[in-house]
Amino acid sequence: MIDAPVWTFDYGFDPNMGEALAVLTGRARGILLGRTTYEMFEPAWSKRTVDDDPGAPFFNDTTKYVVSGTLTNASWRNTKVLGAYDPDAIRALKDEVGDLYVSGSGTLVRAMLADGLVDELHLFVFPLTLGEGPHLFPNEGKPVKMSLSACVPYDNGVVYQAYRPL
Repeated sequence: MIDAPVWTFDYGFDPNMGEALAVLTGRARGILLGRTTYEMFEPAWSKRTVDDDPGAPFFNDTTKYVVSGTLTNASWRNTKVLGAYDPDAIRALKDEVGDLYVSGSGTLVRAMLADGLVDELHLFVFPLTLGEGPHLFPNEGKPVKMSLSACVPYDNGVVYQAYRPL
């Protein structure tokens, strides 16, 4: 289950989770977002400074590429709207830019998984069942076999898992 992360606040943020995220963002050369995630991130991150959150420079200074067939005006600096989802355009972007960091963006991630465009999937699994809400993997989706490349438990009960498609 994936959803707006407000329910994660009850678990706190283990500093080791921040270290794992720093490794991921440190190697990224761009941020790839779907429209919905972009519209959630822009007001939350665009005004933050490094004093507010150590991740702020990454989100504000790194070029953000937004996949959307409806967004025409991106107000957050360093943002480029790519247009509607096109797997060939994403492949070309990956070839041009290099490692892309994708956060949230469930619809985008599902499409990229189906098109073989995900190099590695990084998940923070929380010890909670939500019942209803959006799923990362759709019921009608074809299976994607993966191998576990990392698994780290944290003191707050969260488990970081990384998978590579086979």
